[in-house]
Amino acid sequence: MHMNNIPLALYIHFPWCEKKCPYCDFNSHVLDLNASTDLEPELEDAYIDQLLFDLDRDIEDFQIEAPISSIFMGGGTPSLVSPQAIARLLEGISQRLSINPKAECTLEANPGSSDQVKFQGYRAAGINRLSLGIQSFSDTKLAALGRVHSGAEALAAVESARQAGFDNINLDLIHGLPGQTAQDALSDLERAHTLFPEHLSWYQLTIEPNTVFFNRTPSLPTESDLDQISTEGWSWLNDHGYGQYEVSAFSRGNHYQSQHNLNYWRFGDYIGLGAGAHGKVTQQQPDFVITRTRKSRIPNDYLKAAKRITKSVEAADLRLEFLMNALRLNEGFLLSDFSQRTGLASSELVDFIAPGLAQGLLIKEDQKLRPTQRGLQFLDSLLLLA
Repeated sequence: MHMNNIPLALYIHFPWCEKKCPYCDFNSHVLDLNASTDLEPELEDAYIDQLLFDLDRDIEDFQIEAPISSIFMGGGTPSLVSPQAIARLLEGISQRLSINPKAECTLEANPGSSDQVKFQGYRAAGINRLSLGIQSFSDTKLAALGRVHSGAEALAAVESARQAGFDNINLDLIHGLPGQTAQDALSDLERAHTLFPEHLSWYQLTIEPNTVFFNRTPSLPTESDLDQISTEGWSWLNDHGYGQYEVSAFSRGNHYQSQHNLNYWRFGDYIGLGAGAHGKVTQQQPDFVITRTRKSRIPNDYLKAAKRITKSVEAADLRLEFLMNALRLNEGFLLSDFSQRTGLASSELVDFIAPGLAQGLLIKEDQKLRPTQRGLQFLDSLLLLA
């Protein structure tokens, strides 16, 4: 049975996009859409049915009874799905598992005009947090990233979301873009700040295998330029009331920190539904076992069978897996949480803590361990000690 003392979240993947961005390595598939940029009703209905069938099977096989602490709908582009379908999905979930009344329920959306028409419907369906994939407000930078929206549409999208009643909005911004200077990066932050988002995800462009940019890499800022961008950007965000609580996550007050992402970083559990979705479930009996799950990646395969691939996390890998997540957080972690989430004794960390402290990458306060600002900035170096 899933352990009740470990929070349980729900991630739902919608695999379709209007266009594949050249930097994207997520499981997203371009769909021939009709003029209204909606999924065809038959496909939408079939996918929602399959998501609920997928959930039924996970509940049964893992004996899940715990309440859902947060829901995140990602992609792909979840906002290609109609508000009616999202309402049916949320209703179906609540019939199967209790959802915490205060659960954060996020949907990712693009700034295109078709999405904006739907914002009110999503709000009515039960979505209470919107995550907008802005990436940049500069039209030239957006073109270089292959995005289908403009800077003006990005501004309009936030306005539409506010009018629809959203009072918890995240904006995704990428820095380290082709040809970007520190001033360019700061001007994106300044433009974002005029919209007063509750949350900003500000992360560096990385070139991933199996992307267009990997095969035809654009001219990117140098290492020293990237260091300048992140140092000046972090300082600017801090000065303007956006507290950094994770390597690339900033919020205006602790209550706007992403509860769903915090659960990942704290090594909580989550059910992953949808094509290519990943999950993690902890079972305590008869032995302590953490199982990672992955669903069929290709949408048509998922619609036919929704196969689940499972893999138990080896005890030898647990320490590193936990640290890779928990040390992304400014707050770090309690040693007791390490034991509870991994089933390992906190003494397993002794040979990691000593060099981390000596190199100025870690701080130990009583029963808590957290990265220094330098530890956050050079997280890879810190994790090499694990």
